[in-house]
Amino acid sequence: MGPQCAAERLGGMLKNRVATGVCLALAAAAGIYWLPAPWLAAVFALVAGLAAWEWAGCIGLGTAWRRLLYVGLAGVALAVAYGSAMVRGWAPWVGLAVWAGAIAAILAYPAGRRLWRRQWVLAALGIAVIGCAWTGALVVRGQAQGAHWLIWLFLLVALADVGAYFSGRAWGRRKLAPALSPGKTWEGVAGGAALSALVGGGALVPWGRLDWFWVGATLLLIAVGVFGDLLESLLKREAGVKDSGALLPGHGGVLDRIDSALAALPVFALLLLAA
Repeated sequence: MGPQCAAERLGGMLKNRVATGVCLALAAAAGIYWLPAPWLAAVFALVAGLAAWEWAGCIGLGTAWRRLLYVGLAGVALAVAYGSAMVRGWAPWVGLAVWAGAIAAILAYPAGRRLWRRQWVLAALGIAVIGCAWTGALVVRGQAQGAHWLIWLFLLVALADVGAYFSGRAWGRRKLAPALSPGKTWEGVAGGAALSALVGGGALVPWGRLDWFWVGATLLLIAVGVFGDLLESLLKREAGVKDSGALLPGHGGVLDRIDSALAALPVFALLLLAA
């Protein structure tokens, strides 16, 4: 493939990525601001179901009925959380514990690789990650100015991804995690974090929230989001696939789009409750 063809292909991919991203952002904003809580929970549950379907494929549940069974189990977990205030209260804490363990395992990789090849471990991890993120989103939405906060978080993780993509392509040299994702670089992470922190911090000014707590919270959420991305990269590497799916043009699958938010949501719910 010549340079001109490569440039045209890259341009087409970028157009698809931008168009899909804009459509997703508008749809998410409309739902978060205008849908009643039960309907928003249902929409988020649909997204969680699609994510569970893709997670099932990544962990080797190849047949449709096995993937549907996994989606059904995830749906039962969401229904239990929705029907129990106690479960909803504990879910962000469970999410925090799950991500603490996942981050430790990611940092140790490829040590402990056998753990990532145990299907039942990955199946349980997926339901916990998706379920706690879904519950975290509902907890955030239920707080004062919850819709604003959800949009802020989604903007934060999306800008980190956008900034990492462009700065990584422009200046990326040093690999972030070559054993997991050879395409990710420290320069990309730094560029994404800078863009995300700048815009996210600026958005806190009108709310009177630009203090040391929220500066630290912003940086923590950006860092946690990076590990959400790395966890999905680990799953795809073990599965030998490039994308979790092909539902979103220019982005791959649903998991490819929400991986950072899956990690950030339960942590953000706890931070918001503590603020």
